[in-house]
Parts: sequence; C-alpha cells; structure tokens
Amino acid sequence: MLKIAGFAVILFAVFGSFALLGGRFDILIQPVELVIIGGVGVGSYMIANRGPVLGRTIGSIAKIFGGRRYSKDSYLELLSLLYTSFKLAKTKGMLALEQHVENPRESNLFMRFPTFMNDQSSLVFLCDYLRLLTLGTDNPHEVEALMDEEIETHHQESMQIPGALQVLADALPAIGIVAAVLGVIKTMALIDQPAAVIGASIGGALVGTLLGVLLSYGFVGPIATALKNDVEAEMKFLQCMKAGILAHMQGYAPAVSVEFARKALMSDVRPTFYEVEATVSSLPPV
Repeated sequence: MLKIAGFAVILFAVFGSFALLGGRFDILIQPVELVIIGGVGVGSYMIANRGPVLGRTIGSIAKIFGGRRYSKDSYLELLSLLYTSFKLAKTKGMLALEQHVENPRESNLFMRFPTFMNDQSSLVFLCDYLRLLTLGTDNPHEVEALMDEEIETHHQESMQIPGALQVLADALPAIGIVAAVLGVIKTMALIDQPAAVIGASIGGALVGTLLGVLLSYGFVGPIATALKNDVEAEMKFLQCMKAGILAHMQGYAPAVSVEFARKALMSDVRPTFYEVEATVSSLPPV
C-alpha cells in the first residue's frame, strides 16, 4: 500500500500542480506520444534482455506491491528453525536431519514453519547445506567458500531485472525527446496555420519530454530501486542462514549458533536476544 500511495503522491503533485497553474488537460492527452515512448521502451527492453528476464519482469514488479518480504517475524521463524535443526543434530546426530532435508514438504520439523516453507529459494538453500552436513562435510572454510559462491551467483541472477529496469529508466528521458522531436517535425508542417494551432501542436510535442522524464524518475527508476532492495533483503536472509550453519559446524551450542545468525541481521528486523530465547524456549521437541 505504501508504494501505491507513493505513486498517487507523484501523480497528484505533477498533475495537481498543472491544474493549479491553469493548464489545459486536453493538451496532455497525447496517445501517439505515449505509443512512441512505450513502443520504443518495450522494444529496447526486448532487445537488451534474454527471454528468462523478460518472462520474470512482470511477476517481479508485482511482488513489490505485496508488502515487505522479510520482517522480524520472518527472522524469528528462521532462527527458530535453525535452533530446532541444530538441537536435533546435537542430541541425535546429523543423520537425524536426513529424513527432514530429503523431504521437507513432509517433514514434521519444517512444517512447523509455514512462512519459511513458502520461500522456495531459501528452503532449497538450507536443505542443500544441511544435506551436505549429513553426508559428512565437516570443513567450515570449504562450506563458507561454497556458500559465498552460491550467494554471489544468486545475487547476480536476481539483479538482472532491477538492472534492466534501471537501464530502461535511464533511457526514458531520451526516448521522450524522440517523441517530442517527432511532434516538432509535425508542427513544422503546420507553420502556415494560426498561432493557436501551432501552439497546441508544440504543447503536444512537449508532452513526450514530460512523459519520458516522469516515467523515468517517478515510476520505472523507483521500481528498479525497490526490486534491488528486495534482492538485498533476500541476500541478507541467506547470509543469516550461512552464519548459523557455519557456527554449528564449528561446534557451538544451538543457542550460540543462532546468536551468530541473529547478529548478521539489520537492526530494523533483528529480534533481540531475549525475543529469540523466549521463542525457541517455547518450541516443542521434534
């Protein structure tokens, strides 16, 4: 809702101010200018990006209107899951985790944490590394290097859409100028017409520049930034799991390993030590 409100503020500020200036809204209705800008923008986006990026673009944009992906409650659930997994491994051995990581959708351990279960990429990440531990991997430095490589690869892949949208945002003002120049060329053919006709034509041409700049800095650019912020939040979620798993591999108690994971979080979503302690203390045994 906050993002929708932001877009509404932008539209009100621009067009409300235009109305206060006594502007004529019929001049702003220039569908051809919009077709030019939209067509060139979409066409250049198709040229610059591969099929997978194009296919995921609309879905990615829709996600930013769904609210914050990772909240304090999300992290409390993750830390509780890590604590439960580490405690099970400490008390019954790493092989006790095997049945859970092989079939997390049927695991009575994972099913306690429904929000985490709905995050497919995080679920796969955690299960993959817990599976490595059940197979006997015991070198934390090698696992850390592998995690860093996977997180970096995932980051690069996830940044493709925000990066592509930012390039489009940077290009939109120039695309708007193209539409404006075409409008000016049309106006030159009306040079023998009355001043009112020529003025209306020039005003319509300048709408192209307005739309290009407004779409760039008011809409596409902010959407690209919002998607980038979502990607960074997802990377922090993965890094939280990484910190906890590495601490567990070095032999720390479950509560200490979870504390390592908690310390990796941003302050606005980081639960306190006592919140985590109260939450994990109330967890039933597996």
